[in-house]
Amino acid sequence: MQINDACLKGWLMRGQREGCFPSAAAAIGAGEETLATAFAGGAPLPNDAPVDAHTRWDMASLSKVIGTSVVALRAIARDELALTDRVGDFFPDAPGDKADITLEMLMTHTGGFVPAFWLEEEISDPRETAAAILRHPLEEKPGVRPIYSCMGYILLAKILERRFGEPLDALARREVFEPLGMAETGYCPPKEAVCAATEVNPATGRPWIGVVHDENARFQGGVSGNAGIFMPLCDGIRFAKMCAALGEGYLPRPLMEEAIRNHTPGQDQHRGLGFHLAGTPDCFFSNAVPEACFGHTGFTGTSLLVEPATGFWVLLLTNRVYPTRESTALFAFRRKLHAAAWEAFRSGR
Repeated sequence: MQINDACLKGWLMRGQREGCFPSAAAAIGAGEETLATAFAGGAPLPNDAPVDAHTRWDMASLSKVIGTSVVALRAIARDELALTDRVGDFFPDAPGDKADITLEMLMTHTGGFVPAFWLEEEISDPRETAAAILRHPLEEKPGVRPIYSCMGYILLAKILERRFGEPLDALARREVFEPLGMAETGYCPPKEAVCAATEVNPATGRPWIGVVHDENARFQGGVSGNAGIFMPLCDGIRFAKMCAALGEGYLPRPLMEEAIRNHTPGQDQHRGLGFHLAGTPDCFFSNAVPEACFGHTGFTGTSLLVEPATGFWVLLLTNRVYPTRESTALFAFRRKLHAAAWEAFRSGR
């Protein structure tokens, strides 16, 4: 099977028919070459104007990589931060159980933080976000095992903001979006931007469109370390190519290699510095792809997969949470897509 636009379109249309998502945009490539792009469905609502390369998708937790992680890596590359820096270095009043948590622990999800709690239930002012996370009980002793945590990443963003004296959206724009030419990517998209709808808000009966789906990011005004970025396929391809090139011309290669190294060997999650790594049975990538693959997913139905040896990459953007987050059919579809695309790429080399 050859990878081309028609082939990828067929895969997306099949996923749409099977109820995996109402709309999707996807691209497959190898290094600097884009092998295929395709679209299915409409935006902002299903069956409206067809989605295209400029439709913006709520990245959800893929924001952890695109924004927060890469901002941190850029600072580490300039020796403005170090993986050994501690939470207590930035928040002197951090409690004893959290003061020695390092940036490496935050980026590898080994800080011991709970996966999530709702900030709006504990505080009324978003400016108290870091204090709320720091006083919340840990789920595990730091450094013991990976627990995927939005709260740890929200705290990491607060560290970046405190270190550089700028909000995360400004940091991401300067350090990520502008250098990579991602002109249509950012937090809190303008009203004129065409964004794919996400979950229907039960309070209003209307879907979230151009408003971040994640509750904690929404509480913080749409800018958060764990979610908030809206990105179109055209910009996502630029980011995927940077990852496939292992940061060439953007991040030092040794640092990028450290970012995609397994920092949690022998655990049920394989974690790099922000990146999710393949090699576990329930990994979103598919068991058919090499264990060296890295990437991330987003709750709304977004994902990036990169195979470093060949530069092969797959970018899938969907709004699988429209009209409800209860739909889980995407998960199996994504694994099948990765497996089929990898096999087609490998056989065609």
